[in-house]
Amino acid sequence: MRRFWKVLLVVMLVGLVALLIAGCSQKQAAQPQQLPQYKVASEIDYPPFEFRDTSGVVTGYDIDLMNAIGKVEGFQPVFQDMNFDGIIAAVQANSVDAGISAFSITADRQKTIDFSIPYYKSGLSICVLTNNTTIQSIDDLKGKRIAAQNGTTGYDRAKAVPGSTVVPFDHVPEALMDVKNGDTVALINDLPVNLYYMSKDPGTFKLVGNTLDSEYYGIVVGKNRPQVLQQINDGLNKLKASGEFTTIYKKWFGVDPEPYLPGQAAQ
Repeated sequence: MRRFWKVLLVVMLVGLVALLIAGCSQKQAAQPQQLPQYKVASEIDYPPFEFRDTSGVVTGYDIDLMNAIGKVEGFQPVFQDMNFDGIIAAVQANSVDAGISAFSITADRQKTIDFSIPYYKSGLSICVLTNNTTIQSIDDLKGKRIAAQNGTTGYDRAKAVPGSTVVPFDHVPEALMDVKNGDTVALINDLPVNLYYMSKDPGTFKLVGNTLDSEYYGIVVGKNRPQVLQQINDGLNKLKASGEFTTIYKKWFGVDPEPYLPGQAAQ
């Protein structure tokens, strides 16, 4: 009799262990596979490309686009907020995997970092107070104090104005406040961003002159990270082919993207 109970106890223990192992295996199988994380630097204060909504959630055209690229390419972007003029240095130092923050593709920048294929066509514009009647074009800024954001092509364009004094700012709202206070006469900055801030303070600012220097935005990657650059380019082309690129673009700008985007080089 004792032998019977011993055998029964062993059988029960073996069965219990088997159930526990099966339960653990099922739990492990049920867990979603963790995607590799890519650190992506961005200046989260540049609407409509990247900003925090009223609840503090990071959003914007660049954010939606990078998340969509990660989804089709199998990685999870983790956004790191930093000043615009520090992003390229972070990419070069490999402290981040990529940067997306309305970066204009320029020959000078391409000497030190790589760009993805273009994903947005932009241009620079001149923003002044609505009651300003003396500034009508870029020529009228000669010898004047001009506001611009550090590290941007707008800053470079302002520096090229003969006799100008360029007052640098880390963020666009600070630059616009300087114009509003009369310390500078104009802000030279990306057209869509100027338009966004003008819509938030209607009647205060206006644009003058023609759009300056057509530009094309690209995602920045270190020159020693070709596999990351290839993933981003592949993702952009997949989004274009599926139509999701157009959907994201129209969500933020209300129109179809430029015909060349994003699979061809800027002209």
